[in-house]
Amino acid sequence: MITEEIKEGLNARQDVEYRDFQSNLIPNVSIDYFVGVRTPELRKYAKELGKRDDVSEFLDQLPHQLFDENQLHAFIISDMKDYGKCMERLNQFLPYVNNWATCDQMSPKIFKKHKKELLQEIDTWIKSDETYTIRFAIKMLMEHFLDEDFDIKYAKMVAKVRSEEYYVNMMIAWYFATALAKQYNSILPFITEKKLEKWTHNKTIQKAVESFRITPEQKTYLRTLKIK
Repeated sequence: MITEEIKEGLNARQDVEYRDFQSNLIPNVSIDYFVGVRTPELRKYAKELGKRDDVSEFLDQLPHQLFDENQLHAFIISDMKDYGKCMERLNQFLPYVNNWATCDQMSPKIFKKHKKELLQEIDTWIKSDETYTIRFAIKMLMEHFLDEDFDIKYAKMVAKVRSEEYYVNMMIAWYFATALAKQYNSILPFITEKKLEKWTHNKTIQKAVESFRITPEQKTYLRTLKIK
């Protein structure tokens, strides 16, 4: 079966030192969850698998047992050229995403051509009870709707999210820090009017101040807006 073949393929590409490094970066899962295949190798392997007629067998085998299998799954989805099939597979997979790395590195290229349809999905994802489904929704708004397609209503969607989950709140902060860099005048009121929770508010400022895309003058002002 392709699943066993993939396990063998992952083990053949293993880098034990990288496995240990990854385990430290993603502390919410056991080290046994990692094989330790470097990301460029996984992306290359995913492209090979994505061309196979039997890849659906692997994509149907959820949940996967290994981080590297989830990464492969995410990269295969990201390379899909048919929007409908891509979205079907993505919605099938999202409930099984259990860490920030798989969530953040999954980015279907086809979404750039289907932003209207994507917004409908984002509206559903952002209301989910699943940590990484919410995080993915916010990430998609950050990736696709902060430039020419920006609308203040998208920032309002993110600002309304309330969660006790660290990985959700960190993504909210990342979104608003990036939004400040790209849409400063529109986004600043979310900070001056304290529309975010205290931790997220302060983390947004911290990340914005660390950004090279924020001017020195803007950084100086943002520092004065921290909530003590």
